[in-house]
Amino acid sequence: MMSEDINNQNNKIEELEDLNQLLKIRREKLQELKNKGKNPYEITKFDRTHTSKDVIENYDELENKDVTVAGRLMAKRIMGKASFAHIQDSFGRLQSYVSINELGEETYKEFKEADIGDIIGITGFVFKTRTGEISIHAKSFTMLSKSLRPLPEKFHGLKDTDLRYRQRYVDLIMNPDVKKTFELRSQIIKELRRILEEKGYTEVETPILNNIVTGDAARPFITHHNTLNLDMYLRIAPELYLKRLIVGGFDKVFEIGRLFRNEGMDIKHNPEFTNIEMYASYQDYKDMMNLTEEIISTIAKNVLGTTDIEYQGLNLNLAPGWKKISMIDSIKEVTGIDFDIIKTDEQAMEVAKKLGLEIETEKSTRGHIINEVFEAKVEETLIQPTFVIDYPVEISPLAKRKVDKPELTERFELFIGGREYGNAYSELNDPIDQYERFLKQVEAKEKGDEEAGMMDSDFVNALEYAMPPTGGLGIGLDRLIMLFTNSASIRDILLFPTMKPLN
Repeated sequence: MMSEDINNQNNKIEELEDLNQLLKIRREKLQELKNKGKNPYEITKFDRTHTSKDVIENYDELENKDVTVAGRLMAKRIMGKASFAHIQDSFGRLQSYVSINELGEETYKEFKEADIGDIIGITGFVFKTRTGEISIHAKSFTMLSKSLRPLPEKFHGLKDTDLRYRQRYVDLIMNPDVKKTFELRSQIIKELRRILEEKGYTEVETPILNNIVTGDAARPFITHHNTLNLDMYLRIAPELYLKRLIVGGFDKVFEIGRLFRNEGMDIKHNPEFTNIEMYASYQDYKDMMNLTEEIISTIAKNVLGTTDIEYQGLNLNLAPGWKKISMIDSIKEVTGIDFDIIKTDEQAMEVAKKLGLEIETEKSTRGHIINEVFEAKVEETLIQPTFVIDYPVEISPLAKRKVDKPELTERFELFIGGREYGNAYSELNDPIDQYERFLKQVEAKEKGDEEAGMMDSDFVNALEYAMPPTGGLGIGLDRLIMLFTNSASIRDILLFPTMKPLN
């Protein structure tokens, strides 16, 4: 083992020495260009007439006509007085034939000195090679930007997962399929906006810096406002601001934006993530259920072309008609335990102990324990789209109580593939009840619950002006995009995920 470690260390030293030599050579080439008065960094504009996609898709119209293309030099094959090169732009790769007869000796030499990774421009006429590949016969060559660092080895590409996330710019260059994931992300969000705007929703923006922590249960990020000499919190949810707008007379609103939670990181969680919340006057959680089903099935159909998708080996059917089940019934279905006949906190604790669950003191109420049992025993079994409804009031401080069972709320969460994707309520609009629930949150925080929210007196004040019956829905967009792109980790669908510094 010791000799293997020594060999690995020696290999790393050799690799570093090789890299330093390559960096030195590339900087020398840049200086040569500058000495000739051809500093590529001084070029401010390049008049590109076509992309690779334009040329390939419109070959019949462009054959033998001049075009100007630009992109990153990804491959080069020097054959004496003539060469072939591949340049890569936003749409793909295109071959170019470059010869000394067309460019002249000096420009052709500059082309041969170009490195893989350089940004170049080529003007020439469109033709097909003897093998049938659409190409550009170069008449001129321009160095547009010098790459001072070599790209990863061309046959193996950038495979180190950690490095891919840290250097997404290199990942996008070397792995074109990665770019497709983020293009699909953009299409999904665009389609989501289209659906809501057609239904009369207004997109709004609300504060990210908050004076208090409200809207959900989570540990916040704390920052400081110097001018006001005030500690502030990055928002964990926009909910209470959006409901203020409902009070103010907006019938339907939605917001797509970043939320921040100072909690664990894993394949499903990033400290900052993208969420959408929407609220509609005179609707309830059943309306939000229908909306959720419509949104996700429509995006699948219009963006992916099908409602039958595969996610990490699971075959999922997203067509409308999803299962609905109460949280208590779902627990009974999986474990046989019926919380309808378990009425006290003490009885619920006994059930938790028998199941081997460790319950924190501040979460020892019957309602909290029902949720703990559900998360531990039921969640992972919910593979096909399932609405779990009727959550305990203790874990739903902003949801309206059920009239026939006031210990439960008109709330649902959506589960697909064993994961939660959406959360919705018939929104609580009783200011007296809301104030009392805020008080219980404050008590929980005083007992040590770091995720408990604070008293939002201004929101209670807003409710006292009367908020109409309202349905509200939140969907985690990152997780939804993971589903639609068959991505195993949230880091695969975030351009720049949060990473611990190397140094």
